Amino acid sequence: MKYLFTLLIFIGVIALMAQTKDNKFNLLTIEEKRIILDKGTERPFIGEYNMHFEKGIYICKQCDAPLYKSEEKFDSHCGWPSFDDEIPNAVKHIPDVDSKRTEIVCANCGGHLGHIFIGEGLTDKNTRHCVNSISINFEPMINENKTERAIFASGCFWGTEYHFPKVDGVISTNVGYTGGTKGNPTYQEVCTGTTGHAEATEVIYDPSKVSYEKLAKLFFETHDPSQVNRQGPDIGTQYRSGIFYLNDKQKEIAEKLIVTLNDKGLNVATEVTKASTFWKAEDYHQNYYDDKGTTLNCHIYTKRF
Repeated sequence: MKYLFTLLIFIGVIALMAQTKDNKFNLLTIEEKRIILDKGTERPFIGEYNMHFEKGIYICKQCDAPLYKSEEKFDSHCGWPSFDDEIPNAVKHIPDVDSKRTEIVCANCGGHLGHIFIGEGLTDKNTRHCVNSISINFEPMINENKTERAIFASGCFWGTEYHFPKVDGVISTNVGYTGGTKGNPTYQEVCTGTTGHAEATEVIYDPSKVSYEKLAKLFFETHDPSQVNRQGPDIGTQYRSGIFYLNDKQKEIAEKLIVTLNDKGLNVATEVTKASTFWKAEDYHQNYYDDKGTTLNCHIYTKRF
């Protein structure tokens, strides 16, 4: 009996130690455990950080240890976040049992990140850390020149983009495709209307100079938001009116403006959807009207507010 009592105490101490150790780490969801603890792999092209290029540091989801700098990230078109280097001593390399691949884990907690590949020639460093988005978090760089993003769709993206670069505080724009299911789509594929994507414009701006609300108002004033799955002669779901919000504040502003327009008698059909991957369109679509020197024949400004 004395032996059994001692054994129970020992087991209790071990369990308490394990619990204390676990408490040092962040709580994980079932899916996060499948990837980070059980060494699973998330589906390609769905991860939050696949096409994410904001400046900052990528950290371990489980223990918050810094792993990668944003300047080490690149687009490898593989469907997962890719880095060609790591923060020194942050990542441990472990050859798989079959020696065909090399696993990468957080050196601090051992959480599974993905795999590393050498010799693909994708960057000068000739290295690709293929990382699951679900294994990491992101801490943006805090500086005086902070920028923010907005994504709008209002028919042909040539016309959608046209007005935004002329706004003081807008740093850059890109046209592309978003809101659908096809990874890395082409213009021809989006034109079929089967990808679910909308032609859209990404706006990078300085929030100290221009507000998201001002940009959203311009969006509503440069197309007819009452039209469903079309804009003028362009017909199809790829030409729908949509705001793809990146945070709750953007969603709140978009919905508030829609209420205002509805109260004015405009039956707004604009979809307000959480942003997903924005796929940049082919180069010849970028800044189309300015580069071609042609006259804007759509998206004429109409004051609504």
